[in-house]
Amino acid sequence: MTEGLRERKKRQTRRHICEVATGLFVQRGFEQVTIAEVAAAADVSVNTVYNYFQAKEDLVLPPEQASPQRLADIVRRRGAGESAARAVLAQLRDEVHRRDRMLGLTEGFGRVYRMMRAAPTLTARLEELGAQMTGALAAVLAEETGAGPDDPLPRVAAAQLGAVHALVFAEIGRHVAAGEGPDSIAEALLDLLDVTEDLLGERLLAYAVRKD
Repeated sequence: MTEGLRERKKRQTRRHICEVATGLFVQRGFEQVTIAEVAAAADVSVNTVYNYFQAKEDLVLPPEQASPQRLADIVRRRGAGESAARAVLAQLRDEVHRRDRMLGLTEGFGRVYRMMRAAPTLTARLEELGAQMTGALAAVLAEETGAGPDDPLPRVAAAQLGAVHALVFAEIGRHVAAGEGPDSIAEALLDLLDVTEDLLGERLLAYAVRKD
């Protein structure tokens, strides 16, 4: 479906506000910048900012990129014959190979990362997001496998895959803090995912295989 002019302008405005806000947050600190200052710098009204972003944290972690449904959506989209774990690993590898911006595999992300880690509300949002991703994934696994409410397997599998996802981002942060560039970080992440796959075990790697 072709994107219409109105939708394209809305997307461009949203991206512009995000970029301006991130620049201010990096320069002065997340807590020190107000929505009014973001609006003035982006040359839009305060109401316009709130029309696109419900909360200040959304300017750094937009819901469409930092979605609680991220892991669940990856599993929902997996192909026939693919397990939940292999779908998550394949998606992460693909994002690393593409140097996906969502992973922070871009030049200059180090400053953004340091800004995020210095803001308690952003670190709290990230922790909450991780828990929401794991919960949503557990629900999908339970539904697809027909597991009963007392069956711990969907929750255990989701917790394991949620931990892998969190580890990838923790490793990105560690390498960014060490001053490494995107290519070096990507190489380390691919090695990490290979080791992770070896250690997960066949039961998890073969769990929740899509049949159709």
